[in-house]
Amino acid sequence: MAFHKVVKGTVLVGGGALATVLGLSQFAHYRRKQVNLAYVEAAECFEPVNREPPSREAQLLTLRNTLEFDILVIGGGATGSGCALDAVTRGLKTALVERDDFSSGTSSRSTKLIHGGVRYLQKAIMKLDIEQYRMVKEALHERANLLEIAPHLSAPLPIMLPVYKWWQLPYYWVGIKLYDLVAGSNCLKSSYVLSKSRALEHFPMLQKDRLVGAIVYYDGQHNDARMNLAVALTAARYGAATANYMEVVSLLKKTDPETGREHVSGARCKDVLTGQEFDVRAKCVINATGPFTDAVRKMDDKSAAAICQPSAGVHIVMPGYYSPESMGLLDPATSDGRVIFFLPWQKMTIAGTTDSPTDITHHPIPSEEDINFILNEVRNYLSCDVEVRRGDVLAAWSGIRPLVTDPKSADTQSISRNHVVDISESGLITIAGGKWTTYRSMAEDTVNAAIKVHNLKAGPSRTVGLFLQGGKDWSPTLYIRLVQDYGLESEVAQHLAATYGDKAFEVAKMASVTGKRWPIVGVRLVSEFPYIEAEVKYGIKEYACTAVDMISRRTRLAFLNVQAAEEALPRIVELMGRELNWDEKKKEPNQTV
Repeated sequence: MAFHKVVKGTVLVGGGALATVLGLSQFAHYRRKQVNLAYVEAAECFEPVNREPPSREAQLLTLRNTLEFDILVIGGGATGSGCALDAVTRGLKTALVERDDFSSGTSSRSTKLIHGGVRYLQKAIMKLDIEQYRMVKEALHERANLLEIAPHLSAPLPIMLPVYKWWQLPYYWVGIKLYDLVAGSNCLKSSYVLSKSRALEHFPMLQKDRLVGAIVYYDGQHNDARMNLAVALTAARYGAATANYMEVVSLLKKTDPETGREHVSGARCKDVLTGQEFDVRAKCVINATGPFTDAVRKMDDKSAAAICQPSAGVHIVMPGYYSPESMGLLDPATSDGRVIFFLPWQKMTIAGTTDSPTDITHHPIPSEEDINFILNEVRNYLSCDVEVRRGDVLAAWSGIRPLVTDPKSADTQSISRNHVVDISESGLITIAGGKWTTYRSMAEDTVNAAIKVHNLKAGPSRTVGLFLQGGKDWSPTLYIRLVQDYGLESEVAQHLAATYGDKAFEVAKMASVTGKRWPIVGVRLVSEFPYIEAEVKYGIKEYACTAVDMISRRTRLAFLNVQAAEEALPRIVELMGRELNWDEKKKEPNQTV
């Protein structure tokens, strides 16, 4: 099959013929002031079929007993979950299966930014690249929408661009102002220039020698794993049969009696936790497996050419005192030309990312070389009064970006994060490439293609303005009610509100009595973090099946402090074992992770 790199709105069809998805995809380009109108249409005209997501056992029964789904999505990352939500809210009978846990791959290992891509805009202007420009514009629209539909999990973040040469000040200022201009009515807040003294007031640990001034612009930040989970849980509430730890062993095919051609008709799935296998049949199968895109494509066609080139991005987490609580930093030109972000997140500091070719693995591990590279770049931007120590790295992770590229290209740094919808000769639909911020529009394009190719009966996408789980009744002061009504610590209440949104009350109801005068309820898992034991119980309702699901994605402890996660692990295993009736063998470390 011929390979073509395409911009948004174009799908790849087997044999190299192009078919353009028109009409419905334009829905994704409404401006921010139209988002509220879209919400009225999308959310108020229909309600979720389930008040709470059904249990995993109930979902497995639905997968096993449903004669045929309209759409089966393989992959429970941001894009796959987004496809399931888009499809089910159009009225399509939808299934979603994930081999590991929701967001266990790249979607939980990002820089935590919801952004249009300042550097992509720079490339678009320097190279007069209309494709890059369109991608940035689309991402800025999606940024606004994501901040709207999940306000508890996301927020605007000011990011400082320090300037150390006078000529760079007008150069960067023009570039950042163009970023604001492209955003238009979706601009979060207007960028501004700071003098040297004002820059040091905002970021006192900044290297002051030769500092000329700084430019501050705004992007979004989110809790990526929780955001992914919110998308999957919302899809489940609207009726999608969603199940984690369901591995696709092979694709099912049947022959069209009229044409004699085979087409994909479902998948043979294996419950990783029990070993049981069964068939899930569907009119259309969507491959949304990120770095593992080509592995699924080869299940369909062993001769399929690779369209995904993986790139590794490493991040490290350092104590919160390395950065201001509400100001990030962008290093636009590192020693090797890559971009480094230095961001406050969950009261810690994230630094990253690297960008280098890598092999595909289920559990990528950051190399010591990458960690030291990031530390050296951090040293270049921080005052000599701040000693940047290897021992201050509390956690580190590596994520594999599924970049779409010419397989012969070795330079992944220059590759666009735009997405491609690929349709095989047998009807397997693959969504590849893209970025976290644009997951929703990627899903819309993919489902549009599925409807067109497989003649499915469905209306337009309804996900613009559709609140994700926890977002609808959230407010910035919700945590106060948690403190007043349940006797939670203020820090714990703020954490619950920012993690679960309007579902925080359900977690609070599960909280154990502390036996102290204050707080009344809310026993912490570890003393220095606001995670409480009730979250373990609630996490099981959110499909957590292992202790790693709990410390990595229901809470973010493993991403913030590895030692704290190890300290909390025995208690988490004890609580999960009690709720899930684990025997002693199941509670052993190699069994619970």
